[in-house]
Amino acid sequence: MKLREIIALLEGEVLTGDYMLDAMDVDHCFSADLMSDVLGRGHANGILITGLTNPQAVRTADIADIKAVCIVRGKRPDVETVTLAKRTEIPLFITKKTMFEACGILYTHGLKGVPER
Repeated sequence: MKLREIIALLEGEVLTGDYMLDAMDVDHCFSADLMSDVLGRGHANGILITGLTNPQAVRTADIADIKAVCIVRGKRPDVETVTLAKRTEIPLFITKKTMFEACGILYTHGLKGVPER
């Protein structure tokens, strides 16, 4: 699924990486607020759904080779987080949906969970 489709399904607002939305294919999703949980899994072609708004979410995505980060519950990241997402070229978007809703929507549209390593 194209990242643009995911953002449309989640009624998201793109903060960074809008030029990559049609070129990026995603087939896995992982949700967590504890970034050490994220680092313990493989994320090929995956996105991270999180409630964290700090730069650590983007740093973790960069290290774990995650394609994009979605922040839930309408939370807005600080300037440092947005700047880091731009610098690392990781699309960052927000949705007003809860983490549960976002994951459910993506699951029903064919995204899979990430496997354990």
